[in-house]
Amino acid sequence: MPIRPQPPIARQAPGHDPYAWLQERDNAEVLDYLEQENAYQQACLADQAELREQLFEQIKGRILETDLSLPSPWGPFLYYTRTTAGDEYPRHYRCPRPADDSLQVDESAEQLLLDPNALAEGGFLALGAFNVSPDHRLLAYSLDTRGDEIYTLYVKDLDTGALTALPFDDCDGSLTWANDSRTLFFAELDETHRPWRLLRHTLGEADATQVFEEADGRFFLHCYRSSSERQLVLLLNSKTTSEAWVLDAQTPKAPFTCLAPRVEGHEYFPDHGQLDGQWRWFIRSNQDGINFALFHAPADRVPTHAQWQVLVPHRNEIMLEGLSLNASALTLSLREGGLPIIEVHPQGLPAYRVELPDAAYSLYVQDSLEFASASIRLRYEALNRPAQARQLTLANGAQQVLKQTPVLGPFDADDYVSQRLWATAADGTQVPISLVRRRQDLGRSVPLYLYGYGAYGESLDPWFSHARLSLLERGVAFAIAHVRGGGELGEAWYRAGKQAHKQNSFDDFIACAEHLIAQGVTRSEQLAISGGSAGGLLIGAVLNQRPELFRCAIAEVPFVDVLNTMLDPELPLTVTEYDEWGNPEEPEVYARIQAYAPYENVKAQAYPAMLVVAGYNDSRVQYWEAAKWVARLRTRKTDDNLLLLKTEMGAGHGGMSGRYQGLRDVALEYAFVLDELGVTR
Repeated sequence: MPIRPQPPIARQAPGHDPYAWLQERDNAEVLDYLEQENAYQQACLADQAELREQLFEQIKGRILETDLSLPSPWGPFLYYTRTTAGDEYPRHYRCPRPADDSLQVDESAEQLLLDPNALAEGGFLALGAFNVSPDHRLLAYSLDTRGDEIYTLYVKDLDTGALTALPFDDCDGSLTWANDSRTLFFAELDETHRPWRLLRHTLGEADATQVFEEADGRFFLHCYRSSSERQLVLLLNSKTTSEAWVLDAQTPKAPFTCLAPRVEGHEYFPDHGQLDGQWRWFIRSNQDGINFALFHAPADRVPTHAQWQVLVPHRNEIMLEGLSLNASALTLSLREGGLPIIEVHPQGLPAYRVELPDAAYSLYVQDSLEFASASIRLRYEALNRPAQARQLTLANGAQQVLKQTPVLGPFDADDYVSQRLWATAADGTQVPISLVRRRQDLGRSVPLYLYGYGAYGESLDPWFSHARLSLLERGVAFAIAHVRGGGELGEAWYRAGKQAHKQNSFDDFIACAEHLIAQGVTRSEQLAISGGSAGGLLIGAVLNQRPELFRCAIAEVPFVDVLNTMLDPELPLTVTEYDEWGNPEEPEVYARIQAYAPYENVKAQAYPAMLVVAGYNDSRVQYWEAAKWVARLRTRKTDDNLLLLKTEMGAGHGGMSGRYQGLRDVALEYAFVLDELGVTR
């Protein structure tokens, strides 16, 4: 084994936070330290170069590099994307819609709408909005070229190819058309990176008109078209409260009208469609209970709150997560028993639930298609089953698999077993675990990669991964800990893992690890853990609390300096996050966060091997959170296990933007895990 170089040691400055100087962005000393850490990481992992390249080629070899997406019919065209071998990004196309209404693409008549590969020029590129005007003549799109989620806006004439860069700064990347195909609505960011102003721009004019300003720093602003394409909705929402304003899409210069004034704790989300042939507003609201109910109201004018009528009542054991509208049916996205459910209510026919083959899976409405369509598309996948696009006929529930994500080379889903297990937390709560492993490994202990998140009510439903096969084929099992703070078991599950109850998230993750060990699935010395962003906070906390339970850990863009971040209202997102974590200006909240914050609680103890990844341009979790955490760990931990910091100097929260760049990042992380777990084949 090569001799490991000495790690860089960050200087400690006087004061309560000795590494606060790392927050001085663009300071030469800071940049030098980050580069030293990157060089140290590269040197320590140099002997894994061959394994990384092997993993990269294996993963790439399973992916159909040249492929066509499933075309979406809209108006006179089919819209679709095509990926080509060697390209980092898919190209966007359209072709005339066939007379027989099939999905057959006519390549001889197709039109290239946008080629991100030509725009990226080898650097970072993220496509924000991609919206064709209602008359199909113009394309409005937005680009982020740094990873800081600040976008430049463009409009392309699809007849002539003429391109116009809109002269507006600090944009969040959203672009919404009115029905005149001349008026665009977009949002502007404030100094904390919050979408707070809605502006209206008419093509051909030099400026934009401010339509709305949201002064409350907890609230984000977002504009979208209704399912019927007849209304525009301006949604203002915090983590706990929302308010919607609506506007006829035919009259974009008229003022928006409030649908129901905000009331603290009331969340509601409107859409516009038809019921029994009449135009109606449909409102998903929690006014009758935390799991939401569905209301409807007349749409001949903006209804009052008193006119809302219950259509689907609140159900204690079932979370109403979303709603999709078509002229002939409404489709509910539900969550029951930790699983996503699709429930269809065809107009004039009995409601039904979509039947599915697996015990644990991911399912959502991928595309509701045109409002008049008699079908919708579902995306379905499991840990051992590649993603499928399924067409669902709304009237009778018939399903057709239109496309399954291909896996090149030898692959049989039946070689792997997907399971749902339940761990018992310290307070007796049953916590679900999704697990996949080789069938031949049933009944024996194997290395295991355990992933977690547990925040914002987001659900980590099981998903298929081409890359993960490189772990599974080597006998490494993969599991997801569905801890409280996520949304897997509804709103109550989320609330039980936030604010004063945040410790539950950490206890649940530890309980899942202990359960997998107790059941003989794995052992501590074979257990790798991983999480990103708020999931990085989860990983940081459990490493402080139970470091002996794990062999190694990966923390991606980890939110580990939570106390200092939440004490700085000038940072992006801080004020909006008070509803999730609490405001540490309040003494009891300060003490609560201080008790679990990963950075504050680094101890003089042995830690597992760790790979920490940050993005220098990350506007959500600043790069210095990872840098400060690693700096403190270096001086306090008592072991000689690897501790590595990798800062992507040209990327943001989501890492590098290209698909091959992303695969190389995965290969680096998997090589680190395999090496630490002693899996060499």
